[in-house]
Amino acid sequence: MLSIDSLWCGSAEELSTLRGCKGAERSEYRFRRRSSKSLIPQALLHALPDSQMRSHRQRRSGTWPRTRSLNAPSPIQQFGPCGRIMKNSAMVMQIQDPASQRLTWYKPPLTVLVIKKVHDATILAPFVQLVHWLVHDKSMVVFVEAAVLDDTLLKEYGDFSSVRERLMTFRAGTDDLTDKIDFIICLGGDGTLLHASSLFQQSVPPVMAFHLGSLGFLTPFEFNNFQDQVMNVLEGHAALTLRSRLQCVVLRKTTEDGKDKKKPTTILVLNEVVVDRGPSPYLSNIDLFLDGKHITSVQGDGLIVSTPTGSTAYAVAAGASMIHPSVPAIMVTPICPHSLSFRPIVVPAGVELKIALSPDARNAMWVSFDGRNRQALQHGDSLYVTTSVYPVPSICAQDQISDWFDSLAECLHWNVRKKQKQIDELSDLTLSSDTLEELDANHHDDRPTDT
Repeated sequence: MLSIDSLWCGSAEELSTLRGCKGAERSEYRFRRRSSKSLIPQALLHALPDSQMRSHRQRRSGTWPRTRSLNAPSPIQQFGPCGRIMKNSAMVMQIQDPASQRLTWYKPPLTVLVIKKVHDATILAPFVQLVHWLVHDKSMVVFVEAAVLDDTLLKEYGDFSSVRERLMTFRAGTDDLTDKIDFIICLGGDGTLLHASSLFQQSVPPVMAFHLGSLGFLTPFEFNNFQDQVMNVLEGHAALTLRSRLQCVVLRKTTEDGKDKKKPTTILVLNEVVVDRGPSPYLSNIDLFLDGKHITSVQGDGLIVSTPTGSTAYAVAAGASMIHPSVPAIMVTPICPHSLSFRPIVVPAGVELKIALSPDARNAMWVSFDGRNRQALQHGDSLYVTTSVYPVPSICAQDQISDWFDSLAECLHWNVRKKQKQIDELSDLTLSSDTLEELDANHHDDRPTDT
């Protein structure tokens, strides 16, 4: 392990000289070294010209391996001359760098689930092209929802009849797809990715999402050359973004005799779980606990508990910050709080949140999970929220950083503003020969004199 003294020295001789110093001599030597030798790497001091740097970034975009880690640097575990973190081998965790998360197959994928946006005739042609290519050209087993084949407009596509009989169908909420699907292709908008997440309440196959919907924040792929892009995925040439999900457990109040005991309901969400006042005209009065400790009471329209992926959905509309999906965190955002100081907060991903009605609440609270399964929670009911161990592996079109910032720019128009003109383009300054002193003198001359 590097010592603190080694940071001030450029060679072994300088390090031995520093260790031989005592007290004030050591501080003086450090000061001389700090003024004469920079701790900044020389590669940063002699940066490339802007044009070369831009072309260098463009060449590196989407390539692997990356030269920088997305993880924070490991902190020094010694603080001052005496303090240090207590070593506990049971608490040591190995966290993989998100930048190195690449898709690989330990056996060739054979089954694919195609999820199509419903009630959208514009997606029928891409759907037929994709399914026909997967079945005939790639000899894959294709699963689709039974409701998709009920669309009468599919009869207009003559080449679909030869594929229809070879498709495997299922019904959401009835048939279990666990361990039956190798990877997923979504055709539509962000809702198709949310629907794919809801179909798998445990391990989720890799998801490849094509932008054929309205917003498309979570769908980075264009459908124009879908054959090449799908082939890259089948060959394992793709980066992954592990989008964390929230595990939500609803516990119902049990009667005193214990006869009316209901089984807890567990739901995994990709975006957010929303607690609100429902149709009641009164404010919500919700108690929020973090790891068993009462944090605050929410008085307002409700509360949003979201993943980093969901931070750019309902939460950002309620005034929250946007969090990159690789950041391990949970965001808590109030909805129209009746307080000027209630700001959104970000808590570590490992905590457990408990949400329950305050004893003084005038009405029930309503909860929805990714906009679905809306239900009322009464006094005595509680909702537990924590990060699930089953993320959604979202396949990147480029890499984890480029895809996210491209979505911010294209979908949300993040930081879009007209460029400020250069000073030589401002005619009112460049064409004027008056100096600041002359303008100031004229200003004073125009003032009325006291009589």
